[in-house]
Amino acid sequence: MGGASSLIVSEIFPLNIKGSAGSLVTIISQVAGWIVAYAFNFSMAWSSSGTFFILAGNCALTLLFVARLLPETKGKTLEQVHFSISKIWQ
Repeated sequence: MGGASSLIVSEIFPLNIKGSAGSLVTIISQVAGWIVAYAFNFSMAWSSSGTFFILAGNCALTLLFVARLLPETKGKTLEQVHFSISKIWQ
């Protein structure tokens, strides 16, 4: 699921902020990955099945977000993508 954020940034942001947005998303993704890796041993000591269900639930919510709220960008211009995103968030 970690690569989805980089793909989303490359598809939805205009060229003038794509570099800054990509850098910010990379930093946030790396910090979140570090937090998950750091907390993993503690959560496994707490409950191995609980850890599995928490991480599986997080992946399921991410997939639901991607399936429901992100538009299809294949064959569309950046302007068309921005218009479809603005319709979703209104």
